[in-house]
Amino acid sequence: MKIAKLAAAAAGLLIAAGLTACGDTTKTIDQQSSAGAAGALVGVTMPTKSSERWIHDGDNLKSQLEALGYKVDLQYAENDIPTQVNQIENQITKGAKLLIVASIDGTALTTQLQEAADKKIPVIAYDRLIRKSPNVDYYATFDNYKVGVQQATSLLVGLGLKKQDGTDGTAKGPFNIELFAGSPDDNNATFFFNGAMDTLKPYIDKGTLVVKSGETEFRTVAILRWDPMTAQRRMEDLLTKAYAKGGKVQGVLSPYDGLSIGILSALKSNGYGTAGQPYPIVTGQDAEVASVKSIIAGEQYATIYKDTRELAKVTVKMADAVLKGGKPEVNNTKDYDNGVKVVPSYLLEPVVVYKDNYQKALIDTGYYTADQLK
Repeated sequence: MKIAKLAAAAAGLLIAAGLTACGDTTKTIDQQSSAGAAGALVGVTMPTKSSERWIHDGDNLKSQLEALGYKVDLQYAENDIPTQVNQIENQITKGAKLLIVASIDGTALTTQLQEAADKKIPVIAYDRLIRKSPNVDYYATFDNYKVGVQQATSLLVGLGLKKQDGTDGTAKGPFNIELFAGSPDDNNATFFFNGAMDTLKPYIDKGTLVVKSGETEFRTVAILRWDPMTAQRRMEDLLTKAYAKGGKVQGVLSPYDGLSIGILSALKSNGYGTAGQPYPIVTGQDAEVASVKSIIAGEQYATIYKDTRELAKVTVKMADAVLKGGKPEVNNTKDYDNGVKVVPSYLLEPVVVYKDNYQKALIDTGYYTADQLK
């Protein structure tokens, strides 16, 4: 009996020790997961430095990732697809453990993403959805359909058809407007345009808004690579084609500040911007310094502010969770179908900026200093 009791006690000790060892092992695995993440290389590829916003995006991502102890390979492709392809391939070769990609052409990276998947490298699409690939794990962006709604609404507000509080304005119209859209290879461009057109169509159908050129289809009004000079030339062509025999442009739906600057330049060359012939209501997006200054000066009417600091913060939290073996927070799992899969997404809220609220939206939040906008 005594021997049996001793044997039982010894067995109990062994079981307890085994359980303790199992607990220690689990803890060690978790620690190893975090330790493996620490110092990992993250590849970040941005489209171009020619747009102010992408510089902010890249800088914010790099600084926030480095603050968590990650190494960052930040690249800009200057809107050249082969360059971006090579940059991503090089990041994979260098041993990147995660890729954050703001694509130039959302359908041009299928091979590189498959290579990443083969090496178990997760991919986060940044602001622009990567299409036609199953190898996109997460997507961080703004509510891009809402951006389009806000752009169209700011146009209606400028024309007096709506008030900023959403109630109807006192203007009756009809007003001549022209439409511009973003790059056809950027998935966001269709979201912007669809949101805007869903908002404007009832006014167009009633004749309150008149697209004098007749150009209302996305493929006709889209500007490849969001190029300001292309937008300027198209605006000049519209003025020659549709307004040479009379009538004035009273509103322009522009989806991006860079295009807005080009559009305003074409209008200025055609006599707009004077007391007798003021600029039409021109919308925008990204709250770039030149366009905010233009809004303050009474030229461009409005822009959409998307706080890239917050977008970077959400993306970095996603990356950190994935690299540590967890699941990141998302708030949309149904709207962003890339043609192969619905990509789990986190959407942030955009803000309309007018002359009367730029101080509160941009300076009081610390996005810009007052001196930057002088």
